[in-house]
Amino acid sequence: MKEDFLHYLWKFKNFDTLNLKTTKGEVVTIIHVGFHLKQAGPDFFNAQIIIGTQKWAGSVEMHLKSSDWYVHHHEQDSAYDNVILHVVWEHDIDVFRKDNSVIPVLELNNYVSSKTIDNYQSLRVTKSWLFCENRLANFDEFLLRNWQERLFFERLERKSKSISNLLTQSNSDWEEVLFVLLARNFGLNTNGEQFFELAKSIPFSIIRKESSEQINIEALFFGNAGLLDSEKQDEYYKELHFRYYYLLQKYQLNKPILPPVQFFRHRPDNFPTIRLSQLANLYHHHYNLFSKIISSNSVESIYALFEVSTTSYWLDHYQFDKVSPNKRKMLSKSFVDLLIINTIVPFQFAYAQSQGKENSDYLIQLLHEIAPEKNAVVDKFKFFGINATNAFETQSLLQLKNEYCNYGKCMNCAIGIESIKN
Repeated sequence: MKEDFLHYLWKFKNFDTLNLKTTKGEVVTIIHVGFHLKQAGPDFFNAQIIIGTQKWAGSVEMHLKSSDWYVHHHEQDSAYDNVILHVVWEHDIDVFRKDNSVIPVLELNNYVSSKTIDNYQSLRVTKSWLFCENRLANFDEFLLRNWQERLFFERLERKSKSISNLLTQSNSDWEEVLFVLLARNFGLNTNGEQFFELAKSIPFSIIRKESSEQINIEALFFGNAGLLDSEKQDEYYKELHFRYYYLLQKYQLNKPILPPVQFFRHRPDNFPTIRLSQLANLYHHHYNLFSKIISSNSVESIYALFEVSTTSYWLDHYQFDKVSPNKRKMLSKSFVDLLIINTIVPFQFAYAQSQGKENSDYLIQLLHEIAPEKNAVVDKFKFFGINATNAFETQSLLQLKNEYCNYGKCMNCAIGIESIKN
């Protein structure tokens, strides 16, 4: 058993609340359970309880055993001085306040039905992938949709914090932060961090100044990525090499030492050469990309912004010095969908928050129009009965698996809570 089970029982009052008594025999009446604090300090704040004939207002702390109070050294923490009730599963020792009075104890195991305990224990048995995997297919659809919406915005909030951190580092330059995060997503999983560091290594003011010359931006990208370090006979390679070192001198830049980009296990259309050229082309065509993205109000308008290809050299190349069949290498719809999911939507959300505006309904609708992501997590949920039909649902499922299921937070999850109700 874990303490989160006690938190659940108390928060939802899923026990016999009519016959409560402390371990000293005093009648307990719960007026308000308080507010659950998921941070340092007591578990529930501002509870209101009648113990005997005395009404109390203060904090409630919970432990599996009373002695855990001392194990966690709460006696040394003034944040616990206003605890009015100690709720435990097993009472094994009295806990004293600083004035030597005993904190009243409610031993909860005496008031919880055996069915609730059995439901909880069956939820916590050894899992193959999820604790509740055998219950997902029958979960109430209305409750699931409400839970998915909360999960979706939790995920957006987390991504928004990353954007806020980058804004602090960039002196609140939204265009610059958009650039480095788009670069990361252009690199996908394999080259994402390399592209991210590459973008951070180039002052965005230089991207602004050189955006009229696509080949100059491409030279900066390829040079900082270490793709211009060898000797080649290719004339385009030589031109990029010349421009790169000219730009280093022009802007007094040092060539950064970055992790090498990877070609291995990539399909040719995802080679770093192709993705970097497409990224350069994007910034060549859109000087004020951030404002265009923020003002976009439909998935079609976003798709239009990302109708970009490579420079002409890459029509019949994937690597330098190696000619390939001629092919126009446009950003695919599925690739732009990933950009919308991982960069555009978090940016629109973060910017709206910074302006004190609300765009939740729009973002939900936007991702309902995007195809569901394809990955192992989404496939597993489908196997157990939850079939995602759009990107809004897949983002919610990723949040559920990564932030709840992986950490066994069943008592903080709507599915887990519903699973153990009587």
